[in-house]
Amino acid sequence: MGFFDKIKKVFTGETEEPQTEVQEKYDKGLEKSRKTFGERMNELFANFRTVDEDFFEELEETLIGADVGFQTAIKITDELRQEVKLRNAKKPAEVQNAIIEKLVDLYEAEGINEHNELNMQPGLTVMLFVGVNGVGKTTSIGKLAHQFKEEGKKVLLAAADTFRAGAIDQLVVWGERAGVEVVRGKAGGDPAAVVFDAVERAKAENADVLLVDTAGRLQNKVNLMKELEKIKRVIQRELPDAPHEVLLVVDATTGQNAMVQAKQFKETTDVTGLVLSKLDGTAKGGIVLAIRNELQLPVKLVGLGEGIDDLEPFDPTEFVIGLFKGLIQETD
Repeated sequence: MGFFDKIKKVFTGETEEPQTEVQEKYDKGLEKSRKTFGERMNELFANFRTVDEDFFEELEETLIGADVGFQTAIKITDELRQEVKLRNAKKPAEVQNAIIEKLVDLYEAEGINEHNELNMQPGLTVMLFVGVNGVGKTTSIGKLAHQFKEEGKKVLLAAADTFRAGAIDQLVVWGERAGVEVVRGKAGGDPAAVVFDAVERAKAENADVLLVDTAGRLQNKVNLMKELEKIKRVIQRELPDAPHEVLLVVDATTGQNAMVQAKQFKETTDVTGLVLSKLDGTAKGGIVLAIRNELQLPVKLVGLGEGIDDLEPFDPTEFVIGLFKGLIQETD
Protein backbone atom coordinates (compact mmCIF):
# COMPACT_ATOMS: atom_id res chain seq x y z
CA MET A 1 0.00 0.00 0.00
CA GLY A 2 1.44 3.37 -1.07
CA PHE A 3 1.68 6.61 0.87
CA PHE A 4 -1.32 7.98 -1.06
CA ASP A 5 -3.50 4.95 -0.23
CA LYS A 6 -2.58 5.11 3.45
CA ILE A 7 -3.82 8.66 3.86
CA LYS A 8 -6.67 8.60 1.34
CA LYS A 9 -9.16 7.86 4.12
CA VAL A 10 -8.12 11.03 5.88
CA PHE A 11 -8.29 12.96 2.60
CA THR A 12 -11.87 11.89 2.01
CA GLY A 13 -12.96 12.23 5.63
CA GLU A 14 -13.60 8.50 6.01
CA THR A 15 -11.52 8.13 9.16
CA GLU A 16 -13.37 8.63 12.43
CA GLU A 17 -10.29 9.19 14.57
CA PRO A 18 -10.36 12.59 16.29
CA GLN A 19 -7.78 15.14 15.18
CA THR A 20 -4.78 15.67 17.43
CA GLU A 21 -3.74 19.20 18.38
CA VAL A 22 -0.90 19.08 15.82
CA GLN A 23 -3.25 17.86 13.07
CA GLU A 24 -5.62 20.74 13.86
CA LYS A 25 -2.75 23.22 13.53
CA TYR A 26 -1.74 21.82 10.13
CA ASP A 27 -5.38 21.72 9.02
CA LYS A 28 -5.96 25.34 9.99
CA GLY A 29 -2.51 26.58 8.96
CA LEU A 30 -2.85 25.20 5.42
CA GLU A 31 -6.44 26.28 4.92
CA LYS A 32 -5.59 29.14 2.53
CA SER A 33 -3.27 26.98 0.41
CA ARG A 34 -5.83 24.15 0.26
CA LYS A 35 -8.70 26.50 -0.66
CA THR A 36 -6.69 28.22 -3.40
CA PHE A 37 -5.47 24.92 -4.86
CA GLY A 38 -9.05 23.61 -4.89
CA GLU A 39 -10.28 26.76 -6.62
CA ARG A 40 -7.53 26.48 -9.24
CA MET A 41 -8.51 22.86 -9.94
CA ASN A 42 -12.22 23.75 -10.20
CA GLU A 43 -11.43 26.58 -12.61
CA LEU A 44 -9.20 24.33 -14.72
CA PHE A 45 -11.87 21.64 -15.10
CA ALA A 46 -14.62 24.18 -15.73
CA ASN A 47 -12.70 25.43 -18.78
CA PHE A 48 -12.06 22.03 -20.37
CA ARG A 49 -14.54 19.42 -21.53
CA THR A 50 -11.85 17.02 -22.73
CA VAL A 51 -8.42 16.09 -21.41
CA ASP A 52 -6.36 17.14 -24.43
CA GLU A 53 -2.97 18.80 -24.98
CA ASP A 54 -4.44 22.25 -24.26
CA PHE A 55 -5.62 20.88 -20.91
CA PHE A 56 -2.13 19.68 -20.01
CA GLU A 57 -0.58 23.01 -20.96
CA GLU A 58 -3.09 24.80 -18.76
CA LEU A 59 -2.45 22.30 -15.94
CA GLU A 60 1.26 23.11 -16.13
CA GLU A 61 0.46 26.83 -15.76
CA THR A 62 -1.92 26.08 -12.88
CA LEU A 63 0.72 24.11 -10.97
CA ILE A 64 3.34 26.81 -11.52
CA GLY A 65 0.79 29.34 -10.26
CA ALA A 66 0.34 27.18 -7.15
CA ASP A 67 4.07 27.65 -6.43
CA VAL A 68 4.97 23.96 -6.64
CA GLY A 69 7.94 25.04 -8.79
CA PHE A 70 8.69 25.01 -12.52
CA GLN A 71 10.54 21.67 -12.58
CA THR A 72 7.90 20.00 -10.41
CA ALA A 73 5.05 21.30 -12.58
CA ILE A 74 6.64 19.96 -15.79
CA LYS A 75 7.47 16.60 -14.19
CA ILE A 76 3.92 16.08 -12.89
CA THR A 77 2.33 17.15 -16.17
CA ASP A 78 4.54 14.78 -18.20
CA GLU A 79 3.84 11.87 -15.85
CA LEU A 80 0.12 12.64 -15.90
CA ARG A 81 -0.02 12.45 -19.69
CA GLN A 82 1.08 8.82 -19.41
CA GLU A 83 -1.10 8.08 -16.39
CA VAL A 84 -4.28 9.39 -18.02
CA LYS A 85 -3.63 7.15 -21.03
CA LEU A 86 -2.95 4.11 -18.84
CA ARG A 87 -6.04 4.62 -16.70
CA ASN A 88 -8.14 5.83 -19.61
CA ALA A 89 -9.22 8.59 -17.22
CA LYS A 90 -11.68 10.98 -18.82
CA LYS A 91 -13.85 12.30 -16.02
CA PRO A 92 -12.64 15.44 -14.21
CA ALA A 93 -12.84 13.68 -10.83
CA GLU A 94 -10.55 10.86 -12.02
CA VAL A 95 -8.06 13.29 -13.50
CA GLN A 96 -8.05 15.52 -10.40
CA ASN A 97 -7.41 12.49 -8.18
CA ALA A 98 -4.55 11.44 -10.48
CA ILE A 99 -3.03 14.95 -10.22
CA ILE A 100 -3.12 14.91 -6.41
CA GLU A 101 -1.84 11.33 -6.30
CA LYS A 102 1.13 12.36 -8.47
CA LEU A 103 1.86 15.31 -6.17
CA VAL A 104 1.68 13.07 -3.10
CA ASP A 105 3.85 10.33 -4.67
CA LEU A 106 6.46 12.89 -5.72
CA TYR A 107 6.36 14.37 -2.25
CA GLU A 108 6.98 10.98 -0.67
CA ALA A 109 9.78 10.11 -3.14
CA GLU A 110 11.65 13.36 -2.39
CA GLY A 111 11.41 12.72 1.34
CA ILE A 112 12.70 9.13 1.48
CA ASN A 113 16.20 9.99 2.75
CA GLU A 114 15.21 13.28 4.33
CA HIS A 115 15.82 13.99 8.01
CA ASN A 116 13.27 16.50 9.27
CA GLU A 117 14.29 16.22 12.93
CA LEU A 118 16.54 18.82 14.50
CA ASN A 119 20.07 17.52 15.13
CA MET A 120 20.05 17.59 18.94
CA GLN A 121 23.26 16.69 20.79
CA PRO A 122 23.69 15.00 24.20
CA GLY A 123 25.66 18.03 25.43
CA LEU A 124 25.42 21.58 24.05
CA THR A 125 23.55 21.99 20.74
CA VAL A 126 24.39 25.12 18.75
CA MET A 127 22.04 26.33 16.01
CA LEU A 128 22.71 29.22 13.64
CA PHE A 129 19.73 30.99 12.11
CA VAL A 130 20.22 32.73 8.76
CA GLY A 131 17.80 34.57 6.47
CA VAL A 132 17.03 38.02 5.11
CA ASN A 133 15.44 40.67 7.30
CA GLY A 134 11.69 40.49 7.72
CA VAL A 135 11.17 36.77 7.15
CA GLY A 136 10.34 35.97 10.78
CA LYS A 137 13.82 34.80 11.80
CA THR A 138 13.91 36.39 15.27
CA THR A 139 10.31 35.36 15.94
CA SER A 140 11.10 31.75 14.99
CA ILE A 141 14.11 31.76 17.32
CA GLY A 142 11.97 33.07 20.18
CA LYS A 143 9.27 30.45 19.62
CA LEU A 144 11.81 27.62 19.42
CA ALA A 145 13.51 28.89 22.60
CA HIS A 146 10.12 28.79 24.33
CA GLN A 147 9.56 25.19 23.21
CA PHE A 148 12.97 24.05 24.45
CA LYS A 149 12.40 25.85 27.77
CA GLU A 150 9.02 24.11 28.14
CA GLU A 151 10.83 20.79 27.62
CA GLY A 152 13.02 21.62 30.60
CA LYS A 153 16.14 22.55 28.62
CA LYS A 154 18.56 25.31 29.60
CA VAL A 155 18.52 27.73 26.63
CA LEU A 156 20.63 30.76 25.69
CA LEU A 157 20.14 33.17 22.79
CA ALA A 158 22.92 35.11 21.02
CA ALA A 159 22.07 38.44 19.36
CA ALA A 160 24.66 38.30 16.57
CA ASP A 161 22.67 40.50 14.18
CA THR A 162 24.53 43.53 15.52
CA PHE A 163 24.07 45.74 12.46
CA ARG A 164 20.39 46.40 13.12
CA ALA A 165 19.75 47.79 16.62
CA GLY A 166 16.13 46.74 16.25
CA ALA A 167 17.18 43.10 15.81
CA ILE A 168 18.95 43.06 19.20
CA ASP A 169 15.97 44.67 20.93
CA GLN A 170 13.53 42.30 19.23
CA LEU A 171 15.49 39.24 20.35
CA VAL A 172 15.63 40.58 23.91
CA VAL A 173 11.83 40.97 23.91
CA TRP A 174 11.43 37.39 22.67
CA GLY A 175 13.92 36.20 25.27
CA GLU A 176 11.76 37.77 27.97
CA ARG A 177 8.62 36.17 26.55
CA ALA A 178 10.28 32.76 26.40
CA GLY A 179 11.94 33.17 29.80
CA VAL A 180 15.50 32.72 28.46
CA GLU A 181 18.55 34.99 28.61
CA VAL A 182 20.07 36.81 25.65
CA VAL A 183 23.82 37.35 25.20
CA ARG A 184 24.33 40.64 23.35
CA GLY A 185 26.89 43.32 22.54
CA LYS A 186 26.69 46.88 21.31
CA ALA A 187 24.83 47.78 18.12
CA GLY A 188 27.34 47.80 15.28
CA GLY A 189 29.79 45.58 17.18
CA ASP A 190 31.51 42.40 16.00
CA PRO A 191 28.96 39.56 15.62
CA ALA A 192 31.65 36.90 16.13
CA ALA A 193 32.61 38.48 19.48
CA VAL A 194 28.99 38.15 20.65
CA VAL A 195 28.94 34.50 19.56
CA PHE A 196 32.24 33.84 21.35
CA ASP A 197 30.80 35.27 24.59
CA ALA A 198 27.62 33.24 24.11
CA VAL A 199 29.50 29.95 23.58
CA GLU A 200 31.71 30.59 26.63
CA ARG A 201 28.67 31.33 28.75
CA ALA A 202 26.71 28.35 27.41
CA LYS A 203 29.59 26.04 28.34
CA ALA A 204 30.08 27.63 31.77
CA GLU A 205 26.36 27.35 32.59
CA ASN A 206 25.95 23.84 31.14
CA ALA A 207 23.32 25.06 28.70
CA ASP A 208 21.59 22.50 26.49
CA VAL A 209 20.88 24.77 23.52
CA LEU A 210 22.40 27.96 22.09
CA LEU A 211 20.36 29.67 19.35
CA VAL A 212 22.27 32.29 17.34
CA ASP A 213 20.55 35.09 15.40
CA THR A 214 22.69 36.36 12.48
CA ALA A 215 22.53 39.29 10.06
CA GLY A 216 20.54 38.83 6.89
CA ARG A 217 21.99 41.15 4.29
CA LEU A 218 22.08 39.49 0.90
CA GLN A 219 23.06 42.72 -0.90
CA ASN A 220 26.69 41.84 -0.38
CA LYS A 221 27.01 38.06 -0.42
CA VAL A 222 30.80 38.10 -0.05
CA ASN A 223 30.65 40.03 3.23
CA LEU A 224 27.80 37.87 4.50
CA MET A 225 29.74 34.71 3.67
CA LYS A 226 32.86 36.00 5.43
CA GLU A 227 30.82 36.97 8.46
CA LEU A 228 29.13 33.57 8.74
CA GLU A 229 32.45 31.77 8.23
CA LYS A 230 34.03 33.85 11.01
CA ILE A 231 31.13 33.01 13.34
CA LYS A 232 31.54 29.32 12.53
CA ARG A 233 35.29 29.43 13.19
CA VAL A 234 34.72 31.05 16.58
CA ILE A 235 32.20 28.34 17.49
CA GLN A 236 34.41 25.49 16.23
CA ARG A 237 37.39 26.60 18.31
CA GLU A 238 35.32 25.73 21.36
CA LEU A 239 33.08 23.02 19.87
CA PRO A 240 34.73 21.35 16.83
CA ASP A 241 31.53 19.59 15.66
CA ALA A 242 29.34 22.72 15.89
CA PRO A 243 27.20 24.38 14.64
CA HIS A 244 24.90 21.38 14.65
CA GLU A 245 22.26 23.12 12.54
CA VAL A 246 22.36 26.07 10.14
CA LEU A 247 18.69 26.85 9.68
CA LEU A 248 17.53 29.13 6.90
CA VAL A 249 14.30 30.96 7.70
CA VAL A 250 12.15 31.83 4.67
CA ASP A 251 8.76 33.52 4.53
CA ALA A 252 6.20 31.19 2.91
CA THR A 253 4.02 34.16 1.86
CA THR A 254 6.70 35.26 -0.62
CA GLY A 255 6.36 32.10 -2.74
CA GLN A 256 9.04 31.94 -5.43
CA ASN A 257 11.06 34.70 -3.71
CA ALA A 258 11.53 32.24 -0.84
CA MET A 259 12.97 29.80 -3.38
CA VAL A 260 15.38 32.46 -4.71
CA GLN A 261 16.54 33.27 -1.17
CA ALA A 262 17.00 29.59 -0.37
CA LYS A 263 19.17 29.16 -3.49
CA GLN A 264 21.31 32.19 -2.62
CA PHE A 265 21.87 31.17 0.98
CA LYS A 266 22.59 27.59 -0.04
CA GLU A 267 25.38 28.97 -2.26
CA THR A 268 26.66 31.20 0.56
CA THR A 269 26.72 28.84 3.52
CA ASP A 270 26.16 25.21 4.51
CA VAL A 271 22.44 25.30 5.18
CA THR A 272 21.27 22.11 6.92
CA GLY A 273 17.53 22.77 6.91
CA LEU A 274 14.69 25.23 6.48
CA VAL A 275 12.29 26.99 8.78
CA LEU A 276 9.21 27.96 6.79
CA SER A 277 7.53 30.87 8.59
CA LYS A 278 4.03 32.33 8.09
CA LEU A 279 2.68 29.22 6.34
CA ASP A 280 -0.73 29.98 7.82
CA GLY A 281 -0.80 33.41 6.14
CA THR A 282 -0.29 32.22 2.59
CA ALA A 283 -2.00 30.41 -0.27
CA LYS A 284 1.45 29.32 -1.46
CA GLY A 285 1.97 26.16 0.61
CA GLY A 286 3.10 24.40 -2.57
CA ILE A 287 6.44 26.17 -2.14
CA VAL A 288 7.41 23.36 0.27
CA LEU A 289 7.24 20.93 -2.65
CA ALA A 290 9.30 23.24 -4.84
CA ILE A 291 12.06 23.79 -2.28
CA ARG A 292 12.37 20.10 -1.40
CA ASN A 293 12.28 18.89 -4.99
CA GLU A 294 14.58 21.49 -6.53
CA LEU A 295 17.01 22.30 -3.70
CA GLN A 296 17.06 19.00 -1.78
CA LEU A 297 16.85 20.87 1.53
CA PRO A 298 14.79 19.37 4.36
CA VAL A 299 12.11 21.51 6.00
CA LYS A 300 12.63 21.20 9.77
CA LEU A 301 10.12 23.65 11.28
CA VAL A 302 6.96 25.38 10.06
CA GLY A 303 5.12 28.42 11.40
CA LEU A 304 1.40 27.60 11.55
CA GLY A 305 0.13 30.62 13.47
CA GLU A 306 1.11 33.75 15.36
CA GLY A 307 1.09 32.28 18.89
CA ILE A 308 4.25 31.38 20.79
CA ASP A 309 3.27 27.67 20.53
CA ASP A 310 2.60 27.74 16.79
CA LEU A 311 6.05 26.76 15.50
CA GLU A 312 5.82 23.04 14.77
CA PRO A 313 8.32 20.34 13.76
CA PHE A 314 7.72 19.61 10.09
CA ASP A 315 5.65 16.46 9.61
CA PRO A 316 5.47 15.45 5.91
CA THR A 317 2.33 13.33 6.36
CA GLU A 318 0.43 16.03 8.25
CA PHE A 319 1.55 18.58 5.68
CA VAL A 320 0.24 16.54 2.74
CA ILE A 321 -3.07 15.89 4.50
CA GLY A 322 -3.39 19.57 5.39
CA LEU A 323 -2.63 20.62 1.80
CA PHE A 324 -4.95 18.25 -0.06
CA LYS A 325 -7.60 17.04 2.40
CA GLY A 326 -11.10 17.29 0.98
CA LEU A 327 -9.85 17.67 -2.60
CA ILE A 328 -10.06 13.96 -3.47
CA GLN A 329 -13.17 13.45 -5.61
CA GLU A 330 -15.63 10.57 -5.47
CA THR A 331 -15.44 8.43 -8.61
CA ASP A 332 -17.76 5.70 -9.90
